[in-house]
Amino acid sequence: MFKSLKSTSTSLILLGILAVIVGIIAIAWPNVTILALVILFAVYAFMDAGLQAARAFSSRSAGPVFGHLLLALIGLAAGVVALVWPGPTAYVLVIVVAAWALAGGVVEVVAGFGSGETAGTRALFIVSGLVSVAFGVLLFARPGVGAVTLALLFGLYSMIYGFSQITAGVQMRQLGKSFRPLSELKNAA
Repeated sequence: MFKSLKSTSTSLILLGILAVIVGIIAIAWPNVTILALVILFAVYAFMDAGLQAARAFSSRSAGPVFGHLLLALIGLAAGVVALVWPGPTAYVLVIVVAAWALAGGVVEVVAGFGSGETAGTRALFIVSGLVSVAFGVLLFARPGVGAVTLALLFGLYSMIYGFSQITAGVQMRQLGKSFRPLSELKNAA
């Protein structure tokens, strides 16, 4: 159990760090071409898919496995779509990113309600899911935004999402340290 907690917390922290780095790059250089943003988004989506798949296979119960595999498939599909059609207009990128954020956010909110984690960790999953949903709705509502605006919004979204995942991972790691094996309790008595 302790190894599973540490593995899950590590994947959350790595996913968060990756999201923050992607966010900083997107905000620091908003004038990058839409093609660079497509490639950056695809790399992030593939890394997210890999980390979600790793989290799924480190879980011991079926519920989290399904949710993490579903998130992995959503991330993988978003990355493939972005790379297969790199030349579409910013409008198409906005729709792909919006669909990914919306679908991933809904799955995260549902996973937060069904998760066997602590209340704080569940709340962070729900909050990060709601941020994803809000980002997706905003992009669907304003699909004509320019590449610079999309880069800034994507950077802000990635940083908020990243910080929430890092916080969840740190909380999970601290929770794992508070557990003591039963053998220690028997020896203490």
